[in-house]
Amino acid sequence: MKRSALIAALLMGLTPLGAAQAQDMPGQRILQRIDTNGDGAISKDEMAAARERLFKRLDRNGDGVIDEKEIESARQAIEDRAEVAQARLANRWRRMDANGDGKVSEQEFASSMPLFDLVDRNGDGKLSADEIATVRKLLAERAN
Repeated sequence: MKRSALIAALLMGLTPLGAAQAQDMPGQRILQRIDTNGDGAISKDEMAAARERLFKRLDRNGDGVIDEKEIESARQAIEDRAEVAQARLANRWRRMDANGDGKVSEQEFASSMPLFDLVDRNGDGKLSADEIATVRKLLAERAN
């Protein structure tokens, strides 16, 4: 249930950028994070380094082991993020329901593009490569 709500929230929030990011494959983000030398591939050394970073993030007290308490903490953080995403989805849904009938019609859905308007910095009704690059950079910085 939570996973489907999160996916719906992402789809609704990123729909305007979907066409602009069509070239992004599902593994692209992972590749960008792990491929530290930028050669477009993940070496064994890069994977080992990524696993080391993950271990350090999970080993919150730095004692060299990941215990149940640390796993529970990570699980709770994931649940907290999912709850925030669900709340955002609910808020977004209410804003799209322009006539307040408790339903979002195809017309209401199609006419609601706040991310497009936010990314369209110069207000020309088009997203330039520079505008898309700027927002992608901001999203990448926030993800890291």
